[in-house]
Amino acid sequence: MAPKTKFYITIALSVFGFILQQQVKAQALDTIYLNNQKLACNVKEVLPDAVRYAFPGEDVVNSAYKNSVQKIVFKSGRVQTFSESTSFKPVAKVSDFENVTISNLESEIQGLYKLGEVTSKAKGTTVYSNQERVKQRAYRKLKIQAAMLGANIIYLTNQRTEGNKYGGYFQSGSSAETNLTGIAYSNSLPDLEAFKKLIGSKTDFNTSWRSKLWASDSDVSTDVYMTPFSIKEIINENGIIMIEGKLGDGTKNTRFQLANFTNDTFSIAYKDKSSAYNIVVSLK
Repeated sequence: MAPKTKFYITIALSVFGFILQQQVKAQALDTIYLNNQKLACNVKEVLPDAVRYAFPGEDVVNSAYKNSVQKIVFKSGRVQTFSESTSFKPVAKVSDFENVTISNLESEIQGLYKLGEVTSKAKGTTVYSNQERVKQRAYRKLKIQAAMLGANIIYLTNQRTEGNKYGGYFQSGSSAETNLTGIAYSNSLPDLEAFKKLIGSKTDFNTSWRSKLWASDSDVSTDVYMTPFSIKEIINENGIIMIEGKLGDGTKNTRFQLANFTNDTFSIAYKDKSSAYNIVVSLK
């Protein structure tokens, strides 16, 4: 065999050996599937609220809350799924607000992505208003605000409820009122690279729908909304996608949060004083 041939065979065998070695290494690792990524690692321990793991060649032990873990595929081939992650319902548009859950337990939002604060207020029209209905209206408004951000769970931080107060000769009455404050979270975020790939180099778009919820409104309103929208910059803020842009209707706000996107549209959310907005932008 010619020396040159032997050289090429040696190189080919070396490359094949390297590839095989990497495959063997990969097969010798566990894989943790998170909501937005997967990790090739060595799972150390599965705790009641978290999974502890280490990356190959490292001694540092990391933790992932079960709320963010979909499943683990162990090197043995065994698969373990986690109900904590799969229990969250998707919120793809504002009308999905009924899929938003409300929690009083901090443990239920560990490992999730914080999208922003939400507040709502509901008040009866007379001193004979049904207190429970007033409360449910406040919860509905809170869920709508969360859905505008693309969130599917709210951690309730404060609730203040007052019943009807009947007036007298020296004091006027007041109707039932509920005030709520919470933080909106999601178990998954829009993928930045996928969004950039979807819009390409395009910066000028047209909107199609607008949902708005004013502080004094009893419900969300959605109407046809056709105005230009231009993107100046897309910013990644700890996983949350913020868009610097401009709406053609004269809106002073120039900073918008990407709530979600499909192959045909994307929606942006923002607040103006005590009013919340979600605007659907067409990609075509």
